[in-house]
Amino acid sequence: MRLGNEHVVVQVSGPVMSCVLNRPDSLNAFSDQMILGLHEALGEAKKNDDIKVVMLSGAGRAFSAGGDVKNMGEASAQDIYDHVGLLNELILMIKQLPKPVIAVVHGYAAGAGFNLALACDQILAGEESKFVLSFAQVGLVADGGGHYFLSRMLGPYRAKELLFRAEPIPVETAVEWGLINRIFPLDRLEDEAMNYALSLSKGPGRAMGMMKRIVDEAEKADLAAILEQERVTQTMMVTTNDHLEGVQAFKEKRKPVFAGK
Repeated sequence: MRLGNEHVVVQVSGPVMSCVLNRPDSLNAFSDQMILGLHEALGEAKKNDDIKVVMLSGAGRAFSAGGDVKNMGEASAQDIYDHVGLLNELILMIKQLPKPVIAVVHGYAAGAGFNLALACDQILAGEESKFVLSFAQVGLVADGGGHYFLSRMLGPYRAKELLFRAEPIPVETAVEWGLINRIFPLDRLEDEAMNYALSLSKGPGRAMGMMKRIVDEAEKADLAAILEQERVTQTMMVTTNDHLEGVQAFKEKRKPVFAGK
């Protein structure tokens, strides 16, 4: 099956699916074609048991500039409504995919491009990266879940500051605030990201998918609800092949070989 299109290049290398935003002349600003290509790729990742991890990155000089400023002011209200609807579906697909999704950021992650990265489970960044919510510069509110993600990650006061002021955050600050996981030199970013993805692909896939779900639901559920979800899920997980393999490997003093089952 051939995945991707002119605006998003999709490759599957063993257990890792790589999706590269491919509009470098516009700093990978979103298009409907790009978003639909990512819809298709994530749909395949969800149903294909051989794909364990998904990576999102950008071609050229940046991860993504988010909305296409060059076309702003030309689209109708209905066009914007439909476009943001496609973006919303993409954000939900990332959050609901029962597999790790890694954003690999270099250059700018701006506007909805920043929020696309925040929707992922991990963010790896080049040491020159910058993150900015640029919506206020053009008189817009954030889309792509920015209000949701940042208010939970940073609290309402700092989230509002980022939204109101629309100033870039250097990568060191993003790490300090807990927005990203790791920084690498730009010339090593791609290799380090693949190594990171491969290491995750060797983990217990079903358990990791459930961990992702529970952590995300913990943002809005109370402790009692999460405790009960952990209880029910753990009862399911003890019957999996991965659990049995993990126990056997522990007894035999070797590394487990998980199959995601």
